[in-house]
Amino acid sequence: MPQETEAAVKPFLEVLSGRKQPSPPIWMMRQAGRYLPEYREVRAKAGGFLDLCFTPEFAAEVTLQPIRRFAFDAAIIFSDILVVPYALGRAVRFEVGEGPRLDPLDTPEKIATLEPRADLGKLEPVFEALRLVRRELDPKIALIGFCGAPWTVATYMVAGQGTPDQAPARLMAYRHPEAFAGIIDALVDNSIDYLLGQLAAGADVLQIFDTWAGVLPPREFLRWSVEPTSRIVEGVRAKVPDAKIIGFPRGAGALLPAYVDATGVNAVSIDWAAEPTMIREKVQKRVAVQGNLDPLVLIAGGAALDRAIDDVLASYAGGRLIFNLGHGIQPETPIAHVEQMIRRVRAYRG
Repeated sequence: MPQETEAAVKPFLEVLSGRKQPSPPIWMMRQAGRYLPEYREVRAKAGGFLDLCFTPEFAAEVTLQPIRRFAFDAAIIFSDILVVPYALGRAVRFEVGEGPRLDPLDTPEKIATLEPRADLGKLEPVFEALRLVRRELDPKIALIGFCGAPWTVATYMVAGQGTPDQAPARLMAYRHPEAFAGIIDALVDNSIDYLLGQLAAGADVLQIFDTWAGVLPPREFLRWSVEPTSRIVEGVRAKVPDAKIIGFPRGAGALLPAYVDATGVNAVSIDWAAEPTMIREKVQKRVAVQGNLDPLVLIAGGAALDRAIDDVLASYAGGRLIFNLGHGIQPETPIAHVEQMIRRVRAYRG
């Protein structure tokens, strides 16, 4: 069983600490997932999706599966961004083929019923899964904990499900900003506690996923994405001053430099549509960059995949880069294409 030692150098953490690596460390968002047959086997044993998340042995096993197969430089704990609403007493369920379902908080009166403090005991299985993974993980491989950003989690809580443009939450924020802020405040406070619990359980790094940040105009982006994330980072670092934190305001585009300046994150994930010159000049000079291969080109494979990998490396490997996808890997992705990607990235020396 691997033992943590001071001598073990984690390339992933080196990048976050300001030290560029000759070959960029690599992992994939949603790397534990349906494209792996071993994941599908455990998923079938677990039953429901939340049963998989909240059974520590199952969650630890699927977290470790892509590490065993691909030797990535980081493992990310298998969980979901909606476990915080669950701990806040909201009903959360996952319908097969439909995605998450919650009881919607679609009026100010319903929002007023939201519990201000989560029952973190409900999230103990996540902490136990982290402890299990930490014991098994090679000391050179980083372990990532995560939460959803308050804006993105709130969009699901208001609508009760995902929608094409998250219009229900956007309308709620425009019409009833004080009520909507009640959801955000509860998510900020409890996400801080949840992330601190993950660090205590063995996480090396934290990532804050703001999947729906890109639907917000600039003023609302600053209010509902940047400001709550800044409060989470500040709250975590009040207890763990050197906490390494990655932000992912997907679709932020030209607003990304303001996000970096305001939040104090150590790195940002960028999606595949990011403009390289802007990222290099206004973002990567200040923080590490993580990304940004198009998940669809990973499905396509072949020469197109090689070109896309080379484009990412040419754009960003001159600075601090963690090679990743621009979003999560798709279930239909061939394993051989993942292997092709890893070989090409690891052959790079810059």
